[in-house]
Amino acid sequence: MILNIRALTNWLLALSSAALLIVLFPGFNLVWLSPLALTPLLIACAREPGVWRRFLLGYACGVVWWFGLCNWIQWTLAHHAGVGEVAAWLLLILFCLAKAIHMGLFALLAGTLLRTRWLAPAAIAALWVALEWTNTWSGFEWLNLGNAGGDMSLLLRLAPFTGVWGLSFVFALMSAVIAVIILRRQRLASAWLLLLLCLYVLPDLPAPQRGDKTAMVVQPNIDDETVWSPELQLRTEKELALLSFSPVSDRSRNTDMIVWPEMPGPFYSDDPRFVSLVSELAKAAHAGVLTGAVGRTAERVPLNSALLVGPEGAVISRYDKVKLVPFGEFVPWPLGALTQKISTEAGDFEAGGTVVVSTVDQHRVGSFICYESVFPGFIRKFVAGGAEALFNISNDSWFGKSQARYQHLRIVRMRAAENRRWIVRATNDGVSAVIDPAGRVVRTAPEFIETAARMPYSYRKDLTFYTRYGDWFVALCVLLTAGGLALSMIPVYSAGSKRELRSPPESLR
Repeated sequence: MILNIRALTNWLLALSSAALLIVLFPGFNLVWLSPLALTPLLIACAREPGVWRRFLLGYACGVVWWFGLCNWIQWTLAHHAGVGEVAAWLLLILFCLAKAIHMGLFALLAGTLLRTRWLAPAAIAALWVALEWTNTWSGFEWLNLGNAGGDMSLLLRLAPFTGVWGLSFVFALMSAVIAVIILRRQRLASAWLLLLLCLYVLPDLPAPQRGDKTAMVVQPNIDDETVWSPELQLRTEKELALLSFSPVSDRSRNTDMIVWPEMPGPFYSDDPRFVSLVSELAKAAHAGVLTGAVGRTAERVPLNSALLVGPEGAVISRYDKVKLVPFGEFVPWPLGALTQKISTEAGDFEAGGTVVVSTVDQHRVGSFICYESVFPGFIRKFVAGGAEALFNISNDSWFGKSQARYQHLRIVRMRAAENRRWIVRATNDGVSAVIDPAGRVVRTAPEFIETAARMPYSYRKDLTFYTRYGDWFVALCVLLTAGGLALSMIPVYSAGSKRELRSPPESLR
């Protein structure tokens, strides 16, 4: 009976961590709980001596966490991928079961690292960062724990040096210290919190400024389920042009860039009529024009592209999206028999191969597309390649009216803070916005309506430490994790009695 109560308590603790992780992000935004989010799971790991039972505790936590964080995937698949409600729920569950492996490994190894006594909090935090980073290569990346710190000005000082990983480390460290204090493991472990004093030494965030350039962000609010005809396409293109040009007809208010989003429509970068329309718009407005379009390879395979036209009407460059969305732009093997991809373009998209930074009106700009924003190490390549401002075009209408569109905005904000760059964000139906180099949202456009909004931004040439050196902090965390695991293999005995000091106090068993 005592064992059953203990096991039940451990399960409740693990699921409590899942609940805490979920409520950190939109639509709850209880970010003040971030330092506590992993504490219940870590206590459960300390109470559970069985290695595989610890894995199962973490795995269950991970399943619930991903389900709560990304339940919008079910709606997206059911409404846009040609599967029914039941099949969409099944695919969501399969997704959660796969993604939860990371949390299972975290719980398994964190229980081992708790043996390292005074080193445990730092080693556990490093383990969290190392495993969180592997999401980049596991088929789907989304919110990192550090994204919860997007409105914490002191903590956000880390972003230009460590990327989002430094913020994740701090939250995981605080959770681990609290867990160790509750477990009465090692008083010296709390000294790790002194590291937070270093935040006061780091440069403060850039002060709020008015951008000295203006982008006209067009939000067309095109229905994803539109059945396109040549007549409808022609009418839509003209509406886009009129929507773009009408706010800039006042020559006393200069516009430097017109930005059309990624759109669910047949707008092709090799269509002479479409390119001519964009070119004429650029010349008439005396502004560069950036638009989402469908490119094609030499074999006519579709590419998700961003087409840039200069103020003189000439095509400057085309960037082809490198990081494609699973189920959005291709269906991962072997799930092709269960569902089709969300995009209406025939066939899977092909990934582009290079980052493109272009010169328009004597300034260097980079444009990334939709889901690419979730990859910190990828976005920094645009700035390291010379981009003085970033433009993010996206079609978040696939999310419906779920919390995902606000989660996505939270992610983009961190990319601005890491690289100290303005980001102008144009979406099909929202959230269109401009974000300053500190990750602050300066202005947004109303959602779910057809509109155009003037967005201020500026160009910058300075490079942050993170932009220059990338994920160095992740490498440091991998080394710290490896050292902690090696140290945990060394038996720890008290000097006199030779009694192991690894178990939690009797009151917590």
